[in-house]
Amino acid sequence: MNGNVGGMQQIEAVMKFMKLGTRPDTFHTQEATRTVISETPSDLSIKINNITYLIHKFPVVPKCGLLQRLCSNHSSSKNNGDEKIRIELHEIPGGEDGFELCAKFCYGITINLSAHNFVSAFCAANFLGMYESTDEGNFVSKLESFFISCILCGWKDSILALCSSVGVSEWCHNLGITSKCIDSIVHNILTPPPKVTWSYTYTRPGYNKKNHRSVPKDWWTEDIADLDINLFRCIVLAISSTCILPPPLIGEALHVYTCRWLSDVRGRSTSDNVEKNRQIIETIIGLIPPDRESVSVSFSLRVLHLANVLGASQVTKAEIIRRCSLLLEEATVKDLLFSNSMSKDDDNGQCLELDDDVDLVVGVLESYLMMWRRNNSDDDVENEQHLRSIRKVGKLIDCYLQVVARDRKMCVAKMICVAEALPDHARPTHDHIYKAINIFLKEHPDISKAEKKRLCRVLNCQKLTPELRSHAVKNERLPLRTVVQVLFFEQEMKGSKTSRQGVVEGTEEDQLQDEMRCEQKQRPGSGDLMRPQTQQKLRRSESTRSKPSGKESHKMKASPKMLANRC
Repeated sequence: MNGNVGGMQQIEAVMKFMKLGTRPDTFHTQEATRTVISETPSDLSIKINNITYLIHKFPVVPKCGLLQRLCSNHSSSKNNGDEKIRIELHEIPGGEDGFELCAKFCYGITINLSAHNFVSAFCAANFLGMYESTDEGNFVSKLESFFISCILCGWKDSILALCSSVGVSEWCHNLGITSKCIDSIVHNILTPPPKVTWSYTYTRPGYNKKNHRSVPKDWWTEDIADLDINLFRCIVLAISSTCILPPPLIGEALHVYTCRWLSDVRGRSTSDNVEKNRQIIETIIGLIPPDRESVSVSFSLRVLHLANVLGASQVTKAEIIRRCSLLLEEATVKDLLFSNSMSKDDDNGQCLELDDDVDLVVGVLESYLMMWRRNNSDDDVENEQHLRSIRKVGKLIDCYLQVVARDRKMCVAKMICVAEALPDHARPTHDHIYKAINIFLKEHPDISKAEKKRLCRVLNCQKLTPELRSHAVKNERLPLRTVVQVLFFEQEMKGSKTSRQGVVEGTEEDQLQDEMRCEQKQRPGSGDLMRPQTQQKLRRSESTRSKPSGKESHKMKASPKMLANRC
């Protein structure tokens, strides 16, 4: 073994390995045949898949219990011990590589064992029956010692051994390799960061190990992201069951794994890995801790998009939609824009990705509203919190509509579907939805009048601010009916101001009349005479109540209400 094997307290700078044998490598390849260079002709032919090994019964057979039985049966059936024995071992775990390591061990040829080739050698040696009972100092016992003293004591060695076990997972499970490696990895993950003395992979942007003396809490997430999804799942479940690590740390591991394996998934994937990717995303969703703060809303929405693209089950999508709805008020417009670039169009000219993404937003919004209505209570404080929450979501959705409205592939039906999904109290003002509608009408000048009217029905003109009401009156893109409604509301606002002013003036006149009567009572015989100041105030109040001018009377004859009825 190398010098670093015994030093477990040292930083694990290199992979651990074990060197066995002293003879030089005498195997050579000719076409699809591997032969040992020797003066003695080979008397044993073993075929594994497409490779044929021409070797010698001695020294291979005495160390392999399986070959002893097969050669014995072959010799008894042929009754000729001098004939070359031919055996096929296509089912050997570890394949040609594992068998060749076992054969070289039998010949005493130098082999270097490490976490990369340990699994194939160990499985093949067990398959061939290379136990102590077959021959003293046999291959299996040496491999077991290396496994326990080196691989299980090394962080990256354990992970590499697990990675190489994918092709022989059943054998690794039965031989205890999988469970022991997982236990070792989980033990290291649960080690407090200050006690981590081994090397690890950490490539976060802006992170420099030289400038950071302390070990980051998520130091382990990138290394285990190299594992197969089933092995990764076992490790995460084992960590979660201990309840030692906080849920956000487990959520970070899920995020790193998703980025590692699914970062290249774009649009409707047609690659051969769709089934594997679908298994990954469904497993990731199932592993998300139930705690609300375990994963960010940005990651949750990204996972939802991937689940939709990869065709995950309805149960899986329903679960991630529910999780996204719990965090919706924390989202940004950028989080809702799943597809940065639009994909290929179908034959009808509709953008498939945009349609799917808008449907996902609607699904999350509907789930949020269902939860919001269920949690709404009579308590004033909670109602105020719920109102703030839904208004925040309302602004988010309207701002989202302002962005997707710019896309020429966005259809009116989708626009209306999203806009109408929000209840009235989600919009204290209709400024944001007005801007979204205006952008849509600008980018889609070819839509019909009926579609314009249908879209503008979402607007409540009374909830527009004065600035946007002034803009709406001059907006030629709006249907005439909408413009008239804005004008009507403007006139109603002016009328209400005028009536309030009249009430104030009438009150002042009553006060003057009362004041005049009091003066008459205090001065008997004064008749109808009044003080000059009082007469001046009375004339001023009467002068303010003038009749409407010709222009105003004309407006009253053709009021916006009448125009609205005609429209």
